[in-house]
Amino acid sequence: MKDIIGVRFRQAGKIYYFSAGNIEVEPGNHVIVETARGVEYGKVVLSKREIDDEELVAPVKEIIRVATPEDDKKVLENKEKEVKARDICLEKIKKHGLEMKLIGVEYTFDNNKVLFYFTADGRIDFRELVKDLASVFRTRIELRQIGVRDETKTLGGIGICGRELCCHTFLADFNPVSIKMAKDQNLSLNPTKISGICGRLMCCLKNEQETYEYLNSKLPDVGDVVNTVDGFKGEVASVNVLRQTVKLIVEDKDNDEREIKEYKISELKFKRKHRRDKVDLSDAELKALEDLERKDKSKQKIED
Repeated sequence: MKDIIGVRFRQAGKIYYFSAGNIEVEPGNHVIVETARGVEYGKVVLSKREIDDEELVAPVKEIIRVATPEDDKKVLENKEKEVKARDICLEKIKKHGLEMKLIGVEYTFDNNKVLFYFTADGRIDFRELVKDLASVFRTRIELRQIGVRDETKTLGGIGICGRELCCHTFLADFNPVSIKMAKDQNLSLNPTKISGICGRLMCCLKNEQETYEYLNSKLPDVGDVVNTVDGFKGEVASVNVLRQTVKLIVEDKDNDEREIKEYKISELKFKRKHRRDKVDLSDAELKALEDLERKDKSKQKIED
């Protein structure tokens, strides 16, 4: 058995696990650990828990120590250096005439490396830029090209829901998102309404998909003809997935008129069919959605 904790680092959204050993730490504490990049300063986000050795897929390193005031001071100094490094890098990018957008700069805790994150359309030959930067900083330089989703995750912002972006606050990985999810959730298929700040399909479509699939499986399709418990037969005009209600177009036998009535799903009798994905879109709208989905499926992070 091992006591492990979850640690998150500044630029990495993922949680990495380390053995706590005999050191007492709590969520919110900062710790010094050894990683593949060298000695790092991270924040404990998951409290200590016991894990069987058999459940571990890879060896877990022990944390070196709880961060000291000197460590905290060093991190602040690194942040000040990052501001200066950003200005220098922007100047060098302009000097070399490179079509790239600098997103962020990060010094590793031990100052063994400086990482520059950027976005660009296609690949960039930044070999001369790296040489130029190395001559200025006298340390290892790494330029890392990231996608638009990673850019938004780094910069943060407010979503259309009025809350801070999920990717910036808690999402560790980007899950695949498809147009089918928007269809299942009865959302407008206007690309501008189902796209996030990054210009890709909104990550939150994935969050509720499992619930919508379950709720949709209990509903008839729009256009189906169903029977009601009070003896009517009608065509499904619309469905409310969350409320589990259905609006039917039924005929009033007394005056031969049609009207719309709303029923709970428990008040209907019908045979469940496979859901149809009928969408009435213009060629331009369909192409825009296909382009959006294709971009969403493409690899968003490129490391050089």
